[in-house]
Amino acid sequence: TRRMLSFFILALLNRGSMEAINYVATPIKNFGKESIRLVKRCTKPDRREFNKIAIRTGGGFVVMGFIGFFVKLIFIPINNIIVGG
Repeated sequence: TRRMLSFFILALLNRGSMEAINYVATPIKNFGKESIRLVKRCTKPDRREFNKIAIRTGGGFVVMGFIGFFVKLIFIPINNIIVGG
């Protein structure tokens, strides 16, 4: 946001105020148009596709949970050795 603000200030100083407004507004307008186009092209997944996504996402959560558990399990004794508690 700071970078965009500095571009806006430079645009105000170097150009007329209407050109500066267009300089800032045009990318925002294009982003809005492209976002609307994307949402219109998106479709709701059918039941089979949703189940596939849900199962893989759940599997990812389980895998990440086990990784976190084992990392914590390994670092508890290491931390006790270092701290000496």
